[in-house]
Amino acid sequence: MTETLQSLQAATDLILQRVPGALRIGAPLGLGKPHRLLNALYERVVADPARPMQIYTALSLDPPLPAAGLEGRFLAPFAQRHFGDDFPRLAYVDAMRRDALPPHIHVEEFYMQSGAMLRSRQAQRAYTSLNYTMAADGVAQRAPNLVLQKVAREPGGQRLSLSCNNDLTQDLLDAIARRGLPRPLMVAEVDPQLPWMGGSAVVPTDFFDVVIDPPAPHPRLFALPRQPVGDADYAIGLYASTLVRDGGTLQIGIGALADALSHALVLRHTDNARYRAVLDALDPQLAEHRLVRDHGGLGPFEQGLYGCSEMLNEGFRRLVQTGVIKRRVHDDIDLMQRLHDGSADAADQARLQGEGEFLHGAFYLGSGEFYDWLREVGDGPHGVGMRRISEINQLYGGHEALERLQRRDARFFNSCMMVTALGAAVSDGLADGRIVSGVGGQYNFVAMSHALEDARSVLMFRASRPEDGGKVESNVRWEYGHTTIPRHLRDVYINQYGIADLLGETDEDCAIAMTAITEAPFQQGLIDAGKAARKLRTDFTAPPQWQRNTPQALAATLAPFRRDGTLPDYPLGSDFDEVEQRLLRALGWLKAGTATWPGKLQVLMGALRGPLADDAAALQRMTLDVPRTSGDRLQARLLRYALARTAA
Repeated sequence: MTETLQSLQAATDLILQRVPGALRIGAPLGLGKPHRLLNALYERVVADPARPMQIYTALSLDPPLPAAGLEGRFLAPFAQRHFGDDFPRLAYVDAMRRDALPPHIHVEEFYMQSGAMLRSRQAQRAYTSLNYTMAADGVAQRAPNLVLQKVAREPGGQRLSLSCNNDLTQDLLDAIARRGLPRPLMVAEVDPQLPWMGGSAVVPTDFFDVVIDPPAPHPRLFALPRQPVGDADYAIGLYASTLVRDGGTLQIGIGALADALSHALVLRHTDNARYRAVLDALDPQLAEHRLVRDHGGLGPFEQGLYGCSEMLNEGFRRLVQTGVIKRRVHDDIDLMQRLHDGSADAADQARLQGEGEFLHGAFYLGSGEFYDWLREVGDGPHGVGMRRISEINQLYGGHEALERLQRRDARFFNSCMMVTALGAAVSDGLADGRIVSGVGGQYNFVAMSHALEDARSVLMFRASRPEDGGKVESNVRWEYGHTTIPRHLRDVYINQYGIADLLGETDEDCAIAMTAITEAPFQQGLIDAGKAARKLRTDFTAPPQWQRNTPQALAATLAPFRRDGTLPDYPLGSDFDEVEQRLLRALGWLKAGTATWPGKLQVLMGALRGPLADDAAALQRMTLDVPRTSGDRLQARLLRYALARTAA
């Protein structure tokens, strides 16, 4: 019988009574992690070496910590407003960041907040490299005796929903049962802020052994601040949008590249003439590209797309609202077969529209506006459904025949950090073995694209990146010391300079295609390496048009569309007000301009000589309207100079 409590302390007492000895805790990734309950357990256990605690989880969300200088002046007030003063930071994350976890507490993660734990020895040592679909079995190997999860309660009712994390919990229990292990104590914390999701996210009343329903106040949900989209991001998103076929299936990741792709698909559907004008400016021959002609399209979406992605995010909201995602699927395989072969009748179509869903995900994470939207569509016949990760990220082991019928013309769009000229991808780690984030579901989607007919895997990346000291490095390498996706699974790569179709191509063809989308200064190095490795003929030279692969040329191409609002800074909405948006542009310009010592000197001289912006609101927001020290005065002058340079 399920026990209901209101007090987190009472729940902690009960858990410690019901689970003797070491605590082996499974906790969902992202929003589904009950921060306050985990902190209460941590507080009780941290001073008791006789009570070991292991936590198995992923993506432990933690608001950013303000740095010094201008960045700190900007971030501190924003973080306070956006996340709230009462957001419960995870105590184990703070300790792990400082390598201060006591010996009897151990935390394993299979996916980390990007870049957050590069300096932590404890986090790097305890990272578990797993594909997302393997995570449930990986946790089951540890024989967890306690599972903690935040849930939503049905508005006006008593039912519970796994809501934001339908991904691993049920798969974990199945994996535990297969191993003949005892079922762990299942503990839910009800969060009234969490959107209710009906359908398959709803669990039986006795699914949890303990349900905690703490009284108000309730901290707000962790919301991702929506970031500005730059020129390179937009070019990548626009190229990627041409590979999507009407009536197909869409999976996208998260971040500025996914935002840019979502905006490009919306533009393609809602203002097709303008969409084609931007593409024509990028590449007048793009419509004749073999991939676009044979596997994609440039027209509006008449049938619409079916969204099937491990993570639901901001882009999916906009795609649904604008009618891009609207193709419904049904879990009745006979009905899907009739739709596939064209024998479906009017009754079938009516049933599809009444019962079918057009968007499936395993977990969600986004902005406050995105959560508001989920509250509207989360229950009833609205087309959005949460599924297990084993149903989303793979074909085998479940209802493969059904999923093949549903996932026609699938396009799997994911991001990576670096690529090799022969088609391998670096997405989660560095050459020395340190992990930036984790593989997540990327491998699953790449492998699925090769298993599905007419599917393509598309890995998107920026062509270059600035390093410490201001040096620019190419993200196309001849070789690298770490690989996430092996080169034998190579398919499509896209950056801001074009599309490289590597599927089934020779090593020589791959090296040429990847060099063609490499930033101009780095092309010859790849060519020389290719010749030395006997992958390119000795007389190969780069065509002259490849020299147009520069940030300056791209900025000039997109400038008219940036100015007229076709490609806005925040295509999916912004969590920053107008003053903060001006400041972000200025701070971004200042950071780029001062990345090298010559750059710092040039910016400093410019700030001393002017012109300077007279932006009282921006200076007040940064508490530099009345500078009190020489350091404040210098910061104010640099900021005014950057505001002037980015005013247009």
